[in-house]
Amino acid sequence: MLESTINKPGKIDWGVFLAMLSLITLGSAAVISSVSALPLAKHIIAAHLAAVPVALVSFFVFWRFNYQIFQDQWKFVYIFLMILLSGVLILGVAAKGSRSWYNLGFLHIQPSEFARVGIILVLANFLDKYGSRIENFSTVIGAVLVCVPMYILLLLQPDFSAIVVSFPVVLLMLYAAGAKIFHLVSFLIWAFLSGALPVLWTLLRIKPQLTDNVFAAWLASLAVSPLQWLIFSVAVVLAAAAAIKLFPKLFIRIPSFYIIAMTLVLLSGFYTGLFVQHHMKVHQQKRLEVFLSPESDSRGAGYNLLQARIAIGSGGISGKGFTSGTQSRLGFVPERHTDFILAVVGESTGFIGMFFVIIMYIFIMQRVLKTAKTARDNFGYLVNCGIFSLFLVYFFVNYGMMLGFFPVTGVPLPLVSYGGSNLVATAMALGIAESVYARRNIL
Repeated sequence: MLESTINKPGKIDWGVFLAMLSLITLGSAAVISSVSALPLAKHIIAAHLAAVPVALVSFFVFWRFNYQIFQDQWKFVYIFLMILLSGVLILGVAAKGSRSWYNLGFLHIQPSEFARVGIILVLANFLDKYGSRIENFSTVIGAVLVCVPMYILLLLQPDFSAIVVSFPVVLLMLYAAGAKIFHLVSFLIWAFLSGALPVLWTLLRIKPQLTDNVFAAWLASLAVSPLQWLIFSVAVVLAAAAAIKLFPKLFIRIPSFYIIAMTLVLLSGFYTGLFVQHHMKVHQQKRLEVFLSPESDSRGAGYNLLQARIAIGSGGISGKGFTSGTQSRLGFVPERHTDFILAVVGESTGFIGMFFVIIMYIFIMQRVLKTAKTARDNFGYLVNCGIFSLFLVYFFVNYGMMLGFFPVTGVPLPLVSYGGSNLVATAMALGIAESVYARRNIL
C-alpha cells in the first residue's frame, strides 16, 4: 500500500528542470519567430504561451504525487486512456484526413500525446507484476497485447506517427525488464516488415522502371493481388513445414518452436504491411515519396524537406537571429512551427543552437536513466526507462528526419515544437520521472 498519494518528496533535480525550461524558452522563441508572418500568428502564439504555464504546473504537480499511485490505480489509468482514444473517434475533429483532436473551443487536446505517457505507466505495472516470468514468450506477448487496444484505436484515427513513437518504447521497456533477445528480435523483424514493405511498394510505384526485373515485378503485384497474398502465405507455411521435417535429417538443430515463430512473424509482418499500405492517407503517401526521392517534386511534396534543409544550412555557425531567418520567417518552410521546428532553430541559432538542443536532450535522458538505476522499486525503474525511451525515440526521429534517414512523420520535438498537448504531456512525463527521483534510494 502507498504511504500516501501526496507526501513530502525529496529534493528536485533542478538540472532536469532547468534543461526543460531552457528547451521550452528556445522553442517558444522559435515558434513566435516562425509564425510572425502568418495570418493566425496571434492565435498560434497565444495558444502556445498559454500551454507553457500549464506544462510547468503539470511538472510540479506530478513531481509532488507519489508515482506509486499509478501502479495502484493502473486500471483507472488504462480505462481513462481507452475512453480518451475511443471518444475522439466520435467527438473529435477531422484534420488532414485524421480524427485525432478534441475541439473544446478555447483549446484543442490530442489524446494520443497523453496515451504515450499513460501506456508507459500501465506497461511498467505489467512488467513489474510478471517480471519473474519475463523470459517466457507468453509474458512478452502479454505485454504487447496490453498495448494492442491503444494501437487499434490509433490506427482507426489514423495516427501512424503515435505508433512510430510508442512501439519502440515498448520494445525498450521489454529489454529493460529482461526479455530474451530472440523475442525482441522477432518483434523487430515484424516491425521492420510492417514499415519496409510499404516503403518498397511505394518505391516500385514511383519508379516503375525497376519492375523490369521479374522479382521486382512480382513484389509490386504482391501489394495489390489477393491471389498473390494467398500464394505467398501458402508458400511460407509449406517452407516452414519442410524445414521442420528436413532439418533434423540434415543435422541442423533448430527447434520447431523457432521455425513456427519466424513463420508467424513473417506472415503477420506481411499482412500488417499490407494494412499500412492500403490505409495511408494521401499526405502520408506523399511524405513517403519525398523520403524516397525528395528532389523529384521540389515544388510539390518535396518542397517542405528541401526548404528545411536549406534553412538549416543557411544558419551557419551562430545563426541569423530569431527575427532575421528568411527561409522560416517568410514562409519558405511550411509547417515550420510543428514538424520542422528544427529548421527554424538551425536557421536562427545555427550550429550552436542545434548543438545546444542535442546537449539538453542528452542531459535530460542521462539524468532520467540515472534515476531509473536508483529507483526504490522495480516499477519506478521501469517507468523511468520508459520515459527515457520516449525521449530517445523523439530525438532520433526528429534529427533523423532532418538528415533524411526517416520520412517526415509529423512527430513533434518535445518541449521545442508548437503543440500544447505534447508540451503538457512531456512535462507530465518529466514530473513523474522527478517523482521517482525524489523518492529514490540514495546511494
